[in-house]
Amino acid sequence: EVEEGITIRIEEAVQDVQGVEELSSLSAEGVSRVRIDIAPERDARDLLQEVQSRVDAVSNLPDDAERPRLSLVRFKREVISVAVHGQRNEKTLRQSAERLQNTLLALEGVTQVSLEAVRPYEIAVDVSEQALRKYGLTLEAIASQINRQSLNLSAGNLRGERGEILVRTEGQAYARDAFLAIPLRSDVSGREVRLGDVAEVRDGFHETPIKTRFNGEPAVLLEVYRVGQQSAIQVANEVRDALAKLDNLPPGVEVTLWRDRSRIVKARLQTLTQSALQGGILVVLLLSLFLRPMVALWVCMGIPIAFMGGFLLLPWFGATLNVISLFAFIMVLGIVVDDAIVTGENVYTHLKRGSPPEQAAIEGTREVAVPVTFGVMTTLVALLPVGMVEGSRGPLFDEIPRVIIPVLLFSLIESKLILPAHLRHLRVSPARDTRNAFMRLQHAIAQGLERAIHRYYAPLLRASLQRKALTLSLFIAAGIIVFSLVFSGWMRYMFFPRVQSETARAALVMPLGTDFALTDNYIERITQAAHTLKDKHRDPTTGESPVRNILSISGAHGGSGPGYTYLGRVMFEITPPEQRASEITSAQLVREWRQLIGPIPGADSLTFRAEIGRQSDPIHVRLMGDSVPELYAVGEALRAHLREYTGVFDIADNFSEGKSELQLRLKPEATSLGVTVRDLARQVRQAIHGLEIQRVQRGRHEVKVMLRLPAAQRRSLADLNQLMIRTSDGNAVPFSRVAEVMPTRAPAQIRRIERQRSIYVSADVNKQVVDMTAINRGISAFLDQHVAAQPGVRYSLEGDAAEQRDSFRSLRVGLIAVLFTMYALLAIALRSYAKPLIVMSVIPFGAVGAVIGHWLVGMDLTVISALGILALCGVVVNDSLVLVDYISRRRREGMALLQAVQTAGVARFRAVILTSLTTFIGLLPLLFDKTTQAQFLKPMAVSLGFGILFATSITLILVPINYVLYERGRAWLLGAPRSATPSAHVSD
Repeated sequence: EVEEGITIRIEEAVQDVQGVEELSSLSAEGVSRVRIDIAPERDARDLLQEVQSRVDAVSNLPDDAERPRLSLVRFKREVISVAVHGQRNEKTLRQSAERLQNTLLALEGVTQVSLEAVRPYEIAVDVSEQALRKYGLTLEAIASQINRQSLNLSAGNLRGERGEILVRTEGQAYARDAFLAIPLRSDVSGREVRLGDVAEVRDGFHETPIKTRFNGEPAVLLEVYRVGQQSAIQVANEVRDALAKLDNLPPGVEVTLWRDRSRIVKARLQTLTQSALQGGILVVLLLSLFLRPMVALWVCMGIPIAFMGGFLLLPWFGATLNVISLFAFIMVLGIVVDDAIVTGENVYTHLKRGSPPEQAAIEGTREVAVPVTFGVMTTLVALLPVGMVEGSRGPLFDEIPRVIIPVLLFSLIESKLILPAHLRHLRVSPARDTRNAFMRLQHAIAQGLERAIHRYYAPLLRASLQRKALTLSLFIAAGIIVFSLVFSGWMRYMFFPRVQSETARAALVMPLGTDFALTDNYIERITQAAHTLKDKHRDPTTGESPVRNILSISGAHGGSGPGYTYLGRVMFEITPPEQRASEITSAQLVREWRQLIGPIPGADSLTFRAEIGRQSDPIHVRLMGDSVPELYAVGEALRAHLREYTGVFDIADNFSEGKSELQLRLKPEATSLGVTVRDLARQVRQAIHGLEIQRVQRGRHEVKVMLRLPAAQRRSLADLNQLMIRTSDGNAVPFSRVAEVMPTRAPAQIRRIERQRSIYVSADVNKQVVDMTAINRGISAFLDQHVAAQPGVRYSLEGDAAEQRDSFRSLRVGLIAVLFTMYALLAIALRSYAKPLIVMSVIPFGAVGAVIGHWLVGMDLTVISALGILALCGVVVNDSLVLVDYISRRRREGMALLQAVQTAGVARFRAVILTSLTTFIGLLPLLFDKTTQAQFLKPMAVSLGFGILFATSITLILVPINYVLYERGRAWLLGAPRSATPSAHVSD
């Protein structure tokens, strides 16, 4: 009835509004919710106004339906929770929580505070059948009299010589005593009968119970959010300061902070800051050991200059200082000195050849200006798609290019203008400087590197050039083997990394209509298992346990509003990994918790979560169609199919047999008594559901006043049969005389997606033992077969599969765009159509290195790894560009081909190795960081660090070989003799 009478009519009214990305709805008992997902390009407020006008134009809604209310959902994130708890009644705790809510909302930096899992206020007027018969009243008559007596009404204005005076009546009842005193009628003796004589009035809460307990005590939970660009740390600090000054709590009521997310943000910032400092120190130390001291000094000076430029431009690029932006600074830490290393090395080479310092600075900088500049540009191009990933997780990464781009631009400017000005003061130092130990160490390392270049690298390069086919075959074979391991499933892939959370939760869903007492009993069992787990892992010396503060909610999953007797959840905080006495993980704690709880008889689902960044289940299948039985049939078959997979658990859905329903039908005698279907439905609804008399505004709360039979008279079918139905002549007859009852079941809720009925089936997986790609293929094949037998049913893989689909689509487009743009830039830089292919030939081996890096550190490949590989594309070509540019210059000067490629390898070996090592060393502290905060970002760091390290070692052999093949192939095509020496100008 709700679906047909309200939901569908609203959907039809708004379905063609421009800018609607997805239209979904939920129809349940007494509730219709329609959700519109707005396309990014459409202005949300304009769309809201258009939708409002269309909904207002819907005039055929049911008579007893409220007018639809529209709201724009604002982006918000939980910052900190506050538990108000103690051995006090619900009303005392609720009032204490509301006073605290007002205190927090008065703070300058706090915008939104809500009460979680609380019942709405309600004034209940219960009138028994006996009282109605005794006083000859009906529920409608009582409601009418209350509405006449309980109201404030303006009576106009008195206009006199001294002005106007407002005349109004003040009769609105706001509390229990005022309602009890409302006169209803006079009895036969003339005595006034008041509402208190007929009814019991309770000024409390909605009758469906919700029970919240914090560490075993009754509680009310407040959730503090940050909105828009508010700082989580600032919001949490203000809340903590306010709680420290709180002194108006009733006796026995305590306030405890719960799930302080700002602490996690602080820890992440601290972790990344430490990693950045450690990485910076390692980069400076590395450069100091391998470069001349003054060259190393001026190269390192580029780091703070570039970083200051990046910080300065953060607001201009729409970025803020947060976890992701700090990670971006760590990523660029080693890359930012690449251009300065190449420039500084080349300037020093000119000095050693005898050039005057100023000329060496100018010529050395000019000579590598093109490869350095275009190398930075290729890096920037490769980073752009990282910020354009589609899907709900895409915005997590859009700050990475916003940070790295300005930093690299400032670095480029510094290496072209500031660095040469400093390097012109360089002088070639004596061959041996023994003034201090560090200089001796630096000299020894430099000499050792030179010996290694000439003793090992140069002969290896000559041998590779003599056996080009064998060398290339080995490289290609290695790449094929590594990629085969990935595509065969040996190297596991998961869409998003599972990072252990510092909160564990269990959500219980019982069958619809389950009695609250049964649900609460199971929630208490789950809570006791959490307490047992806490005691089990308590450290005997310190008394501390990794399990802290346990919260349980029976009758709701969160938010405010009427409760649901079949829902419940339990949560507990977990000590951060670095503070735990043992090595136990959040996942292990949850597994033990699950075992302690055991099976819950009759539960629809009991699901557990203890990981960060999880927005949906790994398996989430949406089924759509018009026939509910067909949807249910396919859904049940899918559930059975999922049970066959090893490692798939917590299988759940949003459909069931439905709630038990009693359908009422009129008996033939009802017509003669003047009772219609409308009369029957109205009176039964008034007695059982209740009659909303009025709404009373008390502060920010709109309190419903509900009139109905007492709870004891509306529990069973026997109570229904004893209900008295008023006929058209005012007489009362038993319900059983005019109607009969047909027991059945009906869907408790109907979900619709794009104006079609929809259900979902979801499940969790153990990603350590399953291949998600294979499972998704199996699900698709299974559903293709079953949907063919049910032509009215369609399906789509949502959850991680949809996220992966959207993300990889954007990554594929981004990769193609990056490769084409890089090719164009390199073609301009090298003035050739073929040489860019030589430069780009190292890109696949960067990906090979990234895969090997994941294997070495024991990490699965993820979409974040793919983003790292995408960023890697722009970094790995820098070294090969420097090599190809050097070879091309030597060839234009008339040097023989083999001599040119060997000279280039030796001359650029130090710069190539250093640029790669600085990138890897800068990421090293993050790679070995075991804190929770670092795990989310490590896959990208692994891809970038190991990819650049592996690709560099390949570059020094592969690029010279490819250049030789290129020139000899070109000579063969042009018909030139193989030994011909090209002229000073070589072009394609």
